[in-house]
Amino acid sequence: MTRLGVIGLGAAAQAFLTPLRRHPDFTIVAACDPRAEARAEFAAAFDVPVFDTVDDLLRAGLCEAVYIGTPTELHRDHAMAALEAGQHVLLEKPMCIRAEDGIALAQAAEARGLALVVGHSHSHDLPIRKMREIIRSGRLGAVRMVNTWCYTDWVYRPRRPDELRPELGGGVTYRQGAHQFDILRSLCGERVVSVTGHAFDFDPARPTIGAHSATLTFANGAIGTAVYNGYGHFATSELTGQVGEWGYPATVKPRAAQAAASPEEELKRKRERAKSAIGNDAPHQPHFGLTLVSCEKGDIRQSPDGLLIYTAEGCETLPLDNSRSPRELVLDEFAAAIGGEPPLHDGYWGASIVSVCDAVLDSARSGKPVAIPQS
Repeated sequence: MTRLGVIGLGAAAQAFLTPLRRHPDFTIVAACDPRAEARAEFAAAFDVPVFDTVDDLLRAGLCEAVYIGTPTELHRDHAMAALEAGQHVLLEKPMCIRAEDGIALAQAAEARGLALVVGHSHSHDLPIRKMREIIRSGRLGAVRMVNTWCYTDWVYRPRRPDELRPELGGGVTYRQGAHQFDILRSLCGERVVSVTGHAFDFDPARPTIGAHSATLTFANGAIGTAVYNGYGHFATSELTGQVGEWGYPATVKPRAAQAAASPEEELKRKRERAKSAIGNDAPHQPHFGLTLVSCEKGDIRQSPDGLLIYTAEGCETLPLDNSRSPRELVLDEFAAAIGGEPPLHDGYWGASIVSVCDAVLDSARSGKPVAIPQS
């Protein structure tokens, strides 16, 4: 069993705590966060040492691996410190602000023989994994097109200020598009060679990149499209049997009801929301919007409880198990990577997703396609 430390006790980490408790390959032995109240609450719940800095946690020598859920602008420094201390690293998305930092982390992990896995990305979701398996089997012929659409109220949920600033890895392209581009690369099966993107800031009272539309061309000729709109008017759960991102019945609150009175109040609400927003015993499969795969011999989309596969013979219903949460599946990949199995979502993969996010916004500014060089 791997002794694991938790770095950052915010919303992302809160969603991982129950899966970590359940997972047979990990035991939580320490945590750190600069907030005294977060440390006290964690210590009371887990009865393990807590620290106020990453350096203090690493110097204590309690861990073999760490989960890093700190703000994106801190990812590079925190992950590099952990790798230099000999720790395996599970790093939240987006991996970092700059793709070159992601490459540096990947190289550092590789040089030390350590596991570096980027998650949570929705390509870990079991329906997406099963789509990938079907595509790779060749049963439906070559994949030609994958389209993923997601309409939510992301912009108006409680946010830290940095989550709305693209230069700090904020806005929907980095924070939600990273999921979409990860799904598209997983399903299309090759690297992205070019990107055409459009990005939008609809609300001057809540300035951020709140919507985008992107077309990705892959090395095998497949095309992926990603549409995200976080302004809360329409929800794609209407197209997915009223099932939301984490497999629960979906509810989208009116935008006005979610407006925070002040940054301090918004941060308080974000911390409160983190404790209940993402559960681990969902009745249905997770739906990060609507994803539709088109292969030469058929199409695939999600149903509330599995997949629907459309071919010349008709529509096949494929139920999928939902006894384990997506984050438990992330931890499976991390555990396997620690054991020596090369992960799909390694540091190079994570850096490539950041490159796509950058390219979407670069293309939106220039009005031209952006080529993605091979790294």
